[in-house]
Amino acid sequence: MRQTLAVVLFDLDGTLLDTAPDFIRCVNQLRERHSLPALPPETIRPSVSNGARAMIETGFGLTPDHTDYLPKHTAFLDLYEATVAQETRLFPGMDNLLLWLERSRVPWGIVTNKPVRFTTPLLAALGLDKRCSAVVCPDHVTQRKPHPESLYLARQQLAAESGPGIYVGDHQRDIEAGRSAGMTTIAARYGYIDEPDQVGGWNADYMVDSVDELALLLERLQASQQ
Repeated sequence: MRQTLAVVLFDLDGTLLDTAPDFIRCVNQLRERHSLPALPPETIRPSVSNGARAMIETGFGLTPDHTDYLPKHTAFLDLYEATVAQETRLFPGMDNLLLWLERSRVPWGIVTNKPVRFTTPLLAALGLDKRCSAVVCPDHVTQRKPHPESLYLARQQLAAESGPGIYVGDHQRDIEAGRSAGMTTIAARYGYIDEPDQVGGWNADYMVDSVDELALLLERLQASQQ
């Protein structure tokens, strides 16, 4: 039987990993330092995929041009780095999906806008560094997503520069990057999406609302190429 799916690449936050609990905890710990009450998780969660800048804007209403922004941004990053994997886990069902890919000898990797500073210790803490075959962070490229450079690099690392490739993400920039790289794109609506109804406008090839739905879709795509 020939190889079917050449490669499956995942975004990290909100797609492969549920990192929101650690982001929420760090935002509220920083707010506590400034004698502010905790924000409800549902207020912070939709912004997680947009990184630390969004956390400071959500947590304190500050943008980078504000004089108080940089100290809080720095403090947040230091706090997050110190406890990067305290509550983060694979999304339910994701471990079984990865095991299926591994048994099927389909290489999988991670393409993220999360810097190496946080990605490397996070993957090591969860034992994923020994399982994924490629990890591309913004430190490794000159242009981050939505530019497709990081996806091209991941496919090079996987020796899978041709053949059917899939990119799964929970942000419009993921879908734009995947489409620009000529990959089949899957929008993960179970991720950190503020307005799920707008995902249809991203022009993804497919949309899924759970990891179980994603697993069934990948199995169907693989079977269709046999």
